Amino acid sequence: MSGQSFDVVIIGAGPAGTSAAIALRDSALSVAIVDRARFPRDKTCGDALSVDVVNQLSKLSPTLMDAFRELSPKAPSGGVRIIAPSHEFIDIPFQSGSGQRRGYVCRRIDFDMLMLAEARRDDRLTVKEGCEVQDVRLSDDWVTLETTHGTLTAKLIIAADGAQSVVKRKMTTSKINPRFHSAGIRTYHAQINGFHTDNFIELYFLREILPGYLWIFPLPDGYANVGIGMLTSAVSSRKVNLNKVFRQLLATHPLLAERFRNATVLEQPQGYGLPLGGAHGDLSGNRYLLTGDAASLIDPFSGEGIGNAIRSGRFAAAQAIESFRKNNFSREALRQYDLKMNSMLKSEFEVSRGMLRLCQFPAVFNTIVRKANRNAQLHQTLIDALAFPDKKGWLISPAFYFNLFFRS
Repeated sequence: MSGQSFDVVIIGAGPAGTSAAIALRDSALSVAIVDRARFPRDKTCGDALSVDVVNQLSKLSPTLMDAFRELSPKAPSGGVRIIAPSHEFIDIPFQSGSGQRRGYVCRRIDFDMLMLAEARRDDRLTVKEGCEVQDVRLSDDWVTLETTHGTLTAKLIIAADGAQSVVKRKMTTSKINPRFHSAGIRTYHAQINGFHTDNFIELYFLREILPGYLWIFPLPDGYANVGIGMLTSAVSSRKVNLNKVFRQLLATHPLLAERFRNATVLEQPQGYGLPLGGAHGDLSGNRYLLTGDAASLIDPFSGEGIGNAIRSGRFAAAQAIESFRKNNFSREALRQYDLKMNSMLKSEFEVSRGMLRLCQFPAVFNTIVRKANRNAQLHQTLIDALAFPDKKGWLISPAFYFNLFFRS
């Protein structure tokens, strides 16, 4: 062997990778985290941090949670405003039976720096920025990584290198499935008016872009993350120019044009792809674990992926510790990670895909919003479904729609 050797090499210093590093810091394992970028760096994203993200931070580290509370460039959000194809909207606060909860909107350039700073609190962790992994080779005893900083070897690698993961490309046969993939565009704007007094994030399910939505997420100091996402299979089959549709909606749509009339666009539109959860595929193999976007853990309906990225980083670290305890890094041993992730997320992804399919029926979407605005019990069902993932299944159950059309 040549170059540097570690027990674990984590590829990617986004939320999944840094979460794994933080969760491994009391393990006594030698750990390196590598990223092709130098931080701080931007990451094209919606920037929304759900209530689940906040919960995941507290599970990772008390010091991380304290640092997040003190992080100033973030805007608290009290809920979601959902705009139906009919243009009627419904407000859904982030709350549970125990009271009010908060999500946040925070630029990834700031949030990811926060996560990396927490990982660096472990002075035993080796961090290599500007280090691009160019090749991955597997042998009986090691994984060898050829990088722009030289050769690295590890007994186990944790792939947190995003939608275009080099590990996934080199170690699996998975291909992009347009039915489980979304195309997205993001821009930052200033001087948008008309936000909810409690900074609700806004999701516009407009006929022109179903199955998909346009979002407006309020940031501090009058800025906003504005974007559009649409299922890649629909973009392809309908030959949609997503950038053109996005610009037209902001300029001419009756719900948006006035709000954006005096707005300033702060960047050229940034395009990106989102690998959605629910496609069949392994999350691990001999001596590797896939996490975050590399594992296609983005919610198919909401497009939210940061919470699952952090969760997968935590679980990957736990699996790594167990594998070193047993000195077993085989596909069969690491399969326990797949089973744990699937037990938590499979049913939720199935429900989200069902909700995405409902977007093909605007009349149903319109009916849900209209009746929920007039029926407190139905409104509470929507609030509970947002607050508690295990209750989301109600939204695609036959009983829900029987009550919707015949009893509410």
